[in-house]
Amino acid sequence: MSEEHVYPPLSVYVDGALGRCPRCSKGHMIKGLLAVAPKCEVCGLDFSFADAGDGPAIFVMTIVGFIAIAVLWYVEVTYQPPYWVHAAILVPLSAVLCIALLRPMKGLLIALQYFNKAEESRHQS
Repeated sequence: MSEEHVYPPLSVYVDGALGRCPRCSKGHMIKGLLAVAPKCEVCGLDFSFADAGDGPAIFVMTIVGFIAIAVLWYVEVTYQPPYWVHAAILVPLSAVLCIALLRPMKGLLIALQYFNKAEESRHQS
């Protein structure tokens, strides 16, 4: 009989976005703002496989870019303010959105990496 623990299947998307362990949904996968924990404090899952790379940043920049352009367009068409007003609105908005979305996106990509058993390819030579 296997010594491996059986964990209930939970939503990998919710767990990842909340930064929880993708295996047990109880431990923390991400510590602080963006640091990946060495292992889950509840089930002991080793997070050494986790390598999100630049993926979270690319997704966040794309999402925030669409939102920023939509806000810029709306403000320009509706109010036609000077350029400094655009800067005063969009710089803080972009910074807050990027910081707010980066941690959940990193957790989501790492959880999907675990769920799909993604790893580097190994070429036979």
